Amino acid sequence: MATVSFDHATRIYPGTERPAVDALNLHVEDGEFLVLVGPSGCGKSTSLRMLAGLEDVNAGRILIGDRDVTDVQPKDRDIAMVFQNYALYPHMTVADNMGFALKIAGTPKAEIRQRVEEAAKILDLQQYLDRKPKALSGGQRQRVAMGRAIVRQPQVFLMDEPLSNLDAKLRVQTRTQIASLQRRLGVTTVYVTHDQTEALTMGDRIAVLKDGILQQVGTPRDMYDTPANVFVAGFIGSPAMNIGTFPVLEGSASVGSSRLALPREAITTLTDDDRGHITVGFRPESLDVVPQGTPDSFPVVVNIVEELGSDAYVYGALTNDFGEASAVHSGAGDAQIIVRVDPRQVPPKGSTIFVRIRPTEQHLFHAGSGERIS
Repeated sequence: MATVSFDHATRIYPGTERPAVDALNLHVEDGEFLVLVGPSGCGKSTSLRMLAGLEDVNAGRILIGDRDVTDVQPKDRDIAMVFQNYALYPHMTVADNMGFALKIAGTPKAEIRQRVEEAAKILDLQQYLDRKPKALSGGQRQRVAMGRAIVRQPQVFLMDEPLSNLDAKLRVQTRTQIASLQRRLGVTTVYVTHDQTEALTMGDRIAVLKDGILQQVGTPRDMYDTPANVFVAGFIGSPAMNIGTFPVLEGSASVGSSRLALPREAITTLTDDDRGHITVGFRPESLDVVPQGTPDSFPVVVNIVEELGSDAYVYGALTNDFGEASAVHSGAGDAQIIVRVDPRQVPPKGSTIFVRIRPTEQHLFHAGSGERIS
């Protein structure tokens, strides 16, 4: 097994000025499951391909263990990659697909068979070893692709959105299997996804990328409780965090006709770039439904209620009393907020509820830079 280190690794594609990956500094511990997550075009797959040797590194370097592999050929890096599209040979059986890389490397047939059978047992594929890929389901094909990586016994697993082609139920099942398998094998794993739910449920740590720049690295709990900036706050969490930018008046954020008390130390950190405003984030579960007239509360008109059995979420519009409603946004869109409510006391559509942010569960950011106010 081995650690992985990106040391100011940069990739600039020909004909472009902005780097696809810009001076990435990231260290993955031995045996760790690290998830690279971010929106399309953020540089996560490019980072993975740089590690695999499939993309050139224009500046900086990449290390596997203590070995600089920046200019090493992919076949000599001792990594195994699992792709989104499975990349199985249709004319080969499952066993032949899983053992093909070993065959090319000149591994004895008996050892190949032994490794393939061990991997098939781990992945519950023993009864499918003599089948062709066309006779398998999507989830079974993905397990074959995983098996092909396992038999290599590499230092590092690389996984590039391996669940994207699966349906929702199978995706949940397979991500559990992958996470359990990684912990059982103890192989250092770098996993790329655009799905933040996958990131939160699978990774030991998460690295969030945006426009080729690393935004934050931490455990799933770190990301959820203390996002480093507005982007991470809005990206991590489902449903998404509600985020609004408000003027600061007399020690409080002016939320329409309401006032939201702010810690004095937060106000003292504001700079000229903030222009007298502060950005406040609050998650759907950080809002309490309260009686009308409660201090620091504000009204929300109920548009849709999403009932999930154990939970219920109100997707609501801010009323005119709120002032500049367009300054607030969430996963539901601009001038919309999401509120988690008691699933047994769901408000009717079209009604108005009053909500209040719990003081200890608000997230404060600089309105200018978007960076977190500690």
